[in-house]
Amino acid sequence: MKIVFFGTPSFAVPTLEKLLNHAEFDVLAVVTQPDKRRGRGNQLIPSPVKAVATSLNIPVWQPQRVKKDIETLTKLQDLDADVFVVVAYGQILSPEILDMPKLGCINVHGSILPKYRGAAPLQWCLYNGETETGITTMLMDAGMDTGAMLLKATTPIELLDNAHDLAEKLAVIGADLLVETLLKLKHQEIEPIPQDNSQATYAPLIKKEDYQLDWSKSAMQLHNQIRGFYPDCTTTFRDQPLKITATVPLDDADGYELPSEIQEIVHQLPNLSTILGSPGQVVSIAKGIGAIVQTGEGLLLLREVQSAGKRPQSGWDFVNGSRLAVGEALGSPE
Repeated sequence: MKIVFFGTPSFAVPTLEKLLNHAEFDVLAVVTQPDKRRGRGNQLIPSPVKAVATSLNIPVWQPQRVKKDIETLTKLQDLDADVFVVVAYGQILSPEILDMPKLGCINVHGSILPKYRGAAPLQWCLYNGETETGITTMLMDAGMDTGAMLLKATTPIELLDNAHDLAEKLAVIGADLLVETLLKLKHQEIEPIPQDNSQATYAPLIKKEDYQLDWSKSAMQLHNQIRGFYPDCTTTFRDQPLKITATVPLDDADGYELPSEIQEIVHQLPNLSTILGSPGQVVSIAKGIGAIVQTGEGLLLLREVQSAGKRPQSGWDFVNGSRLAVGEALGSPE
C-alpha cells in the first residue's frame, strides 16, 4: 500500500514509525509543518516527524500552506498514492487533496468521535473531567473532523494523567489502530459509519485566558484545568506569576490508585477539612510533598510548580525555597 504521511508533533511519530516498519506499507513521502525557531538561540528546529523521516531518507515536504502550494500539489498528484494518512498535521487539507488518493485520506483523531472534534481534543477532554477517551480513525471530508468513522479504541483516564501523559498513551494506541484500519480497508473489511452530528462536541484551540486559574472554582475543576492545559496554567504568588503543573484534588481522590504518600494525606482529610481558608489560601503544608490550598470547594494539593524563569520544582522544594507559610494566598486579592 503506497502511503503519503501528513503529521508534525511527537504525537504523530509512533504512527509514522509503525508504517515505516510494516512490510505491507510503503511510505513514499512525508508532509509536515515548516521548521520553527525555538529556544534561546532562536534556531530553526525541525518537527519531530521531519526528524524521523530525514533520518531514514524519506522525502519531506514542508509547504507554508499546502492547499495553495502548486509544487507540493503536483508532487502529491504524481505519486499516485493509495492513501494519505493524517496525524496532527496542523493544516486543513483542500477537497483537491482529499480526492487524490485511491482509498481516501485517513485521519487518526485523539477522541471518541463525534465528541471533541477540533484542534485540542485531549486537552478539553481532561478539562471537562472525562474518565475515558480514545482514538477514532476516520475518512476525512471537507468538514472539521466530520468524516465517516472507521475504527475506535478506548482507554481510561487516571486521576493524575495530564495532557502529556494522555498524548503518549493515545499516540501508541493510534499507531496500532491505524495499521489495523489500513489493513482492513485494503481487504474491504470495514464499513464506514457516518457520525451522529447531534452528539458532536467541540475542542477549540486553547486561548491565553484559558490558562488563568480562578481559585473560587472547585478543587476538581482546577485540577482538571491544570492537567488539561499542562504545563501552562498560571496564578500569582507574592505578585509574581507562578505556574501550577501538578495537583491532587484531595476531596475527590479517595478510591484512586495514588502514591502511598498522597494516600496518607487523603486519609488525613477529615482533620484537614476542618481548617477553612479563603479561596487561594494555603491552609496546610504536607511535609515532603507541598502546600495544600483552599479552593471554592475542597482542598488542592500542589505537587509541582514553576516560578517565572525557573525550572519546574516539586511542591516541597517550592515550600522550602520560598519559605511559604500557612495563611499566604495564591492569586490576586479580590
